[in-house]
Amino acid sequence: MSVVNRAIKYRLYPTEEQKVFFAKTFGCVRKVYNMMLSDQIKSYQDTGGFCKATPAMYKERYPFLKEVDSLALANAWINLQAAFSNFFGRTRKKKNGFPKFKSFKRSKRAYTTNNQRGRSDIAILKGSIKLPKVKSVKAEIHRVPDENWVLKSATISQDRDGKYYASVLFTFEEEKLTYKIDAKNAIGLDYASDGLYVDNNGNIGTNHKYYRESHEKLARAQRRLSRMKGSKKHEKKSSNYRKQLRKVNKIHRHIANQRKDNLHKLSTEIANRYDVVCVEDLNMKAMSNKGFGNGKATLDNGFGMFLPMLEYKLNERGKYLIKVDKWYPSSQLCHACGTLHPEMKDLKVRTMRCDCGLVIGRDQNAAINILNEGLRILATK
Repeated sequence: MSVVNRAIKYRLYPTEEQKVFFAKTFGCVRKVYNMMLSDQIKSYQDTGGFCKATPAMYKERYPFLKEVDSLALANAWINLQAAFSNFFGRTRKKKNGFPKFKSFKRSKRAYTTNNQRGRSDIAILKGSIKLPKVKSVKAEIHRVPDENWVLKSATISQDRDGKYYASVLFTFEEEKLTYKIDAKNAIGLDYASDGLYVDNNGNIGTNHKYYRESHEKLARAQRRLSRMKGSKKHEKKSSNYRKQLRKVNKIHRHIANQRKDNLHKLSTEIANRYDVVCVEDLNMKAMSNKGFGNGKATLDNGFGMFLPMLEYKLNERGKYLIKVDKWYPSSQLCHACGTLHPEMKDLKVRTMRCDCGLVIGRDQNAAINILNEGLRILATK
């Protein structure tokens, strides 16, 4: 038996009074986080060490902090401690820099509250979700959790387009699947900026370019926004500016939802159909830089989002995702005879022509090589 965490995201439809409470909580969580970070920095500058700053220290000075959920403030403290641990930890990555102050304009509006043991502060009801301090909030309950799932916490968030969501975290025990895989039921995927991927059979993942398809509509909305009062940096934002900004954010959200929905469908189809999936271990962030010349296409197809989806869905089914080293010359090797073709380094060459008589598209040839290398790696495990 293994403990599994699973989150379900619900759309919320709060009343005006509940919206005010959520806005207060977002602001209080941000303020407490910034005050604790400021005190930590000041303490280190004065004494050379960090102080024990907690949310309770600020409630007498700022009485309005008592009006919001105390667990939301406690989670802000936990997040700050985690940020410091990531920065000072030995295994920290380069992207884990020193903790930054949360901005009203740029930071995500969200807070997390916990379901304490022995109490039912958070509950999934019929057509609503029960939350601390606000009682029940109308929600779209599209999925009901199983009876053996234990509710742990809920994260309330507001998107840029004004919509509210609750991401509810559950935990449950699950028996580890003993699925017998068939190595012959495998597929190799080669990244393609023009179609997400090309598999070893020559099939293209998707032909949709959601950002490109909505580009004209988005550009018109952004031009209209740029002409309104409030578009300049130090200019007061007018009500028309805020309305238009919500329209722009709504288009961005629509594009993101289209892309995410398509990636979920593709990854689920592959996970259900194949036992072994072989892919290249690519750095998508580096590939989206301007130096490659196709950053917009790389970000639009969402291959970096697709791989984690595919990985966790395969793991749930007891199947394998094999990652081949990014320096493996999959596009340069002829899969039939193994001859290396250095001329294939040029991305403009789209067809491989080998002396053995093989004529094949570069992406399909690369997918076949990735599949063969992935099966070799699987055999050594």
